[in-house]
Amino acid sequence: MLTTVVGSYPSLPEEPSSLSQKLSSFFGTYDDYKPAIEAAVRDQIKVGIDIISDGQVRAGMVEIFARAIPGMTVEGNTPKVLGKIKPSTTSISAEDLKYALKFSEGISREYSSNQGTIEDGVKGVKGIITGPSTIIFSSLIEGFYKNKDEAIIDLAHALKREAEFLEEAGAVYVQIDEPFLSTGLPDIKTAKKAVKIITEDLKVPTAMHVCGNVSDVFEKLLTFPVDIIDCEFAGIPGNIDVLEVAANKGLTKGKKIGFGCIDTKKKEVEDPKKVSELIKRGVKCVGAENIIVDPDCGMRMLPKEAAFSKLKSMTEAVKWLS
Repeated sequence: MLTTVVGSYPSLPEEPSSLSQKLSSFFGTYDDYKPAIEAAVRDQIKVGIDIISDGQVRAGMVEIFARAIPGMTVEGNTPKVLGKIKPSTTSISAEDLKYALKFSEGISREYSSNQGTIEDGVKGVKGIITGPSTIIFSSLIEGFYKNKDEAIIDLAHALKREAEFLEEAGAVYVQIDEPFLSTGLPDIKTAKKAVKIITEDLKVPTAMHVCGNVSDVFEKLLTFPVDIIDCEFAGIPGNIDVLEVAANKGLTKGKKIGFGCIDTKKKEVEDPKKVSELIKRGVKCVGAENIIVDPDCGMRMLPKEAAFSKLKSMTEAVKWLS
């Protein structure tokens, strides 16, 4: 079974400390987020994560896209739609992915760009995009659009270009984060159409992460045009009952399941034995070959020590089952 992370990791930007860093800062070329990316990558590889992230260290999952996409902005802490949404001419996060990939290759030659497949057990860095439905439902619409659905579709076209940038940068697969789909607020047909716009014609595999209680939408999520459906099963135990029902109906066929088995809302570190028991339930539903093990959600809000220890418990649990 492959292991991964949902995305964010509690690594903080660092002020320049070495002479070379201070010189870079003086000339305006020092990036205080690069040490945070390095720390996130180092910790993930140290505990044995197969498909890592760059740690999503720069900003909130909505704000980082709203600031960069034409037609959107962030005022104070509020993302807003001000005009027609258009694709950005430059990537929002591909440079961080490339930096994470280069740094990971320096630690272990097992990590590489998108060569091979997840079926081969390839190790690498995933690209992560916040989904259009989640971004729009987290934003105020102050201009151009009469309804959210129109904005979601235009944003999907903009995010399609970002997905291409991430693929070109070497992402082993591209993940779309759509937590709002578990709330029932977005129109599921519009959300599905938007995800299809993003994933269509990509050569790398694609995933969609939906945290929260998915009991009302899980079977619909399984029809989305992605290879992996990722949900939380530790913090919301009822989700595994939903998975069992869907699997018994044959609805999970052709999909891999991102199996959240670490509760990211709690600081307490799980016992690997209990984690392994939960993973066994997932394996019983869909088979070990169709499980990708990860935490329930991003880990940004956890203390770094807790995040590291939780990932370690998760990878230890997987080793016991291998």
